[in-house]
Amino acid sequence: MTAPTTVDEVSAGLPSGLLIDGRWERVDETFPVVDPATEKPIARVADASVAHGLRALDSIVDAAPGWAATTFRERAELLRRAFDALTARREEFARLIATEMGKPLEEARGEVDYGAEFLRWYAEEVSRPEGDYRRSPDGGSRILVSRRPIGPCLLITPWNFPLAMATRKVAAALAAGCTAILKPAPQTPLTSLRFAQLLLDAGLPAGVLNVVTTMDAPAVCGALLADGRIRKVSFTGSTAVGRLLIAQCGPQVVRPSMELGGNAPFIVDEDADLDRAVEGAMIAKMRNMGQACTAANRFLVHRRVADEFGRRLAERMRDLTVGHGLDPLSQVGPMIDGAACDKLAGLVRDAVDHGARLLTGGSPLPGPGTFFEPTVLTDVSPGSRMFADEIFGPVAGVTCFDDLDEAVAVANDTEYGLVAYLYSGNTEKALRTAERLDVGMVALNRALVSNAAAPFGGIKQSGLGREGGREGINDYLDLQYVAIDA
Repeated sequence: MTAPTTVDEVSAGLPSGLLIDGRWERVDETFPVVDPATEKPIARVADASVAHGLRALDSIVDAAPGWAATTFRERAELLRRAFDALTARREEFARLIATEMGKPLEEARGEVDYGAEFLRWYAEEVSRPEGDYRRSPDGGSRILVSRRPIGPCLLITPWNFPLAMATRKVAAALAAGCTAILKPAPQTPLTSLRFAQLLLDAGLPAGVLNVVTTMDAPAVCGALLADGRIRKVSFTGSTAVGRLLIAQCGPQVVRPSMELGGNAPFIVDEDADLDRAVEGAMIAKMRNMGQACTAANRFLVHRRVADEFGRRLAERMRDLTVGHGLDPLSQVGPMIDGAACDKLAGLVRDAVDHGARLLTGGSPLPGPGTFFEPTVLTDVSPGSRMFADEIFGPVAGVTCFDDLDEAVAVANDTEYGLVAYLYSGNTEKALRTAERLDVGMVALNRALVSNAAAPFGGIKQSGLGREGGREGINDYLDLQYVAIDA
């Protein structure tokens, strides 16, 4: 298959309706999907109502017993076929992601590779559910513990990783034997629609996965959670929305999994390899143009190396090429919308008002497109808004510290607890420091933590539960204990 090379070719032939019970259904109401690099519509997709959502729920409830009864081998082979198909269509999916989300093409290819790994991982993991058989303490009975599918699920994905967040949730749910409704973000629904068709082509039975696109997520998702038949919701997005969803789960006791906001510290000690730290900073800050919950948010650098670190980081950021995601020369794509650019400009102004020095960047770029200059500031005060708010863009602020105790205290002084990055030349000291950081994940002398084989997730206001790894499937399984006289 020839990879599309233009925006029109990227969007050609895409499903645009709702996937309900194995069929693509067109509806009267639609909404546009906009390329943020041009601010022009590239497609229109169905805008589901509450009634559509409840029909999708009927479908996954009807399909649930049959899918739960499938063998581990059947589920594994389907996921493996999906992995092979997605890998074969890597370029097609990458170009779609680069168009509707904006990330540079090489990064989009990386997202396809990462997203595909969840299909392969859960194809392998599905056959290894955890269970137990043991004697009771009094010796009079046996205790059999097994796991079974939790039931119909609602999976809500964000716009910043439209493929990987879908595969991470869908692969785990399908592997566990659960049926699901996938509700993608309205900014980037096209990738999810194409992924759903890929699963149908791989042999997924009708009704096991339905896809509902909507501009009225509060009403549609609220109705689904209030219905009583959804048994689990998995959400990736902002902490504010996550709190609302957790509250909506309460009345029906729906199990929530929440991967929420972050405020990641990036700590550089005085004995760190600065070349390695700067390279890591570029990756941790600029992955997806900084529009990632794992993005480095607060650069805490030892005072003895802070000036050199800031200078080198600014040089690297200044040399980046900004452009459309489909441009092979582009290293920095657009922000998702104009509001994101306005937020970044406000954060930079506030930091400068609090005494920060601007080394490079600091402003939105002229349109068309919602681009923002790669930006570095030094002497950022802990009283600045960017120190507390999730930046979600290509803006790096450097703050000095004098010893690691101070750095740890500052790093932990946040409501978030997703990930931390730590660069140090002393492995023993680094491990001791990592144990003191109040986060769900720590990257030591490296800039990437995401791995399909590892449990991804945070603590505090950064979320509940884990995705990926052996742990990721357990949120889709219920425990059952059987007492046996023996």
